[in-house]
Amino acid sequence: MKRRVFAALLAGAMALSLAACGGGSDSSSGGGDSASGGDGHTLTLYAWDPNFNIPAMEAAGADYKENVDPDFNLEVIEQSASEDVETAITTAASAGDYSTLPDIVLFQDHYIQQYVSDYPDVWVPLDDVDVDWDNFAAEKLNFSTIDGVHYGMPVDGGTVICAYRVDLLEQAGHTIDELTGCTWDEFEQIALDVKEATGKYMMCMNSDGNDLVYMMLQAEGVSQFKDGKPYITDNETLVQVVDKIVKFVNEGICLLPNSWEDYTNTAIQGDQVAGVMNGNWIIPTIEAVPENSGKWEITSMPTFSGEEGYASNGGSSLYITANCQNVDLAKDFLAYTFGGSTVTYDNALKNGGVVTTYAPAGESAVYQEGVEYFNDQPIYADIAEMTTKVPIVEQSPYHYSARNYVGSAIINIINGADTASALKDAEDQLNFEMGN
Repeated sequence: MKRRVFAALLAGAMALSLAACGGGSDSSSGGGDSASGGDGHTLTLYAWDPNFNIPAMEAAGADYKENVDPDFNLEVIEQSASEDVETAITTAASAGDYSTLPDIVLFQDHYIQQYVSDYPDVWVPLDDVDVDWDNFAAEKLNFSTIDGVHYGMPVDGGTVICAYRVDLLEQAGHTIDELTGCTWDEFEQIALDVKEATGKYMMCMNSDGNDLVYMMLQAEGVSQFKDGKPYITDNETLVQVVDKIVKFVNEGICLLPNSWEDYTNTAIQGDQVAGVMNGNWIIPTIEAVPENSGKWEITSMPTFSGEEGYASNGGSSLYITANCQNVDLAKDFLAYTFGGSTVTYDNALKNGGVVTTYAPAGESAVYQEGVEYFNDQPIYADIAEMTTKVPIVEQSPYHYSARNYVGSAIINIINGADTASALKDAEDQLNFEMGN
């Protein structure tokens, strides 16, 4: 789920690649490299994860074909990563030639506002589709609704889960109930007890912990931006969050592995941790260790006040491009499937682990089922409910830049730098990048 920032040179190179091969390999049974369908029943779509969002797209295509249009064909064109979609948009817009784009693209939530701002002609608004937007989590729609206009159809949410090994908590004399609606100070004491009893870290985050900063802030209803400008040095909550992360690392209860692979493979799957705090898309990573089945459960986040905390980290939505050859079909497809079909959402969950932000889908029998790996807890129904409680905080096209600068400050503070100075440096760097 992490991304790299691409350079203009990459966009130029991608232009040649798209012209040569049509933008990607076709994962559908239909085959072919056409960027956009034109037969009245075919739509092309970019997605990037064959184990996650592509099965969700295929579930939607099958649902629409079976229940709406028997001649329908959804050609899912697999991209190697989410940034390939971003590069394709940049390339097409820079060249003023949208013919290389598919009808629909899956796009990361945290980037869409920047791309609508930079390339407004690429996107087809969805305000006239037959969808009850009130059924979607408000925080999710906050990304794809720009200047009051709906551009995206929500697919998956990144609602944060706190997953804990209940067997290790028990060894330390604690239960997951104690971690539900707890303060960060209470969390800290439980984590220290778990460390002493089991040797395990209570939480972990790759590299510099910048995901933790955002999640912990959002759970408090606070952003790294205020009125469009960086909100770091004067942000008392952010300073508290940074102080906690640094303290947790120094106490040996928070692990910061050096890479994403070390985070997923070594820390989580390598049995170094008793807890994982991240977007719910981390669940398949946790489940990859069969011998730990039945030992995990999930709950909400701690907060400074002790209220249950809710946040989101990641997620994506579907957008119709200016190259779409049948906008009416694309709109109807999105409205019927991800706009309201529990069949689509049930199969997206069963086949790809995609968790909806569409509230009615969370009430289906599939969502209510207990999950054996998580001690038969109905985690997906719980996540769907959590999603409705995630607070809206101010977003910015510089979202990831802010996280990276603050993450670097955290590492510097851990290594002995003064907190105020390190955060001032982060804010200065962000202001410079933003042209303030």
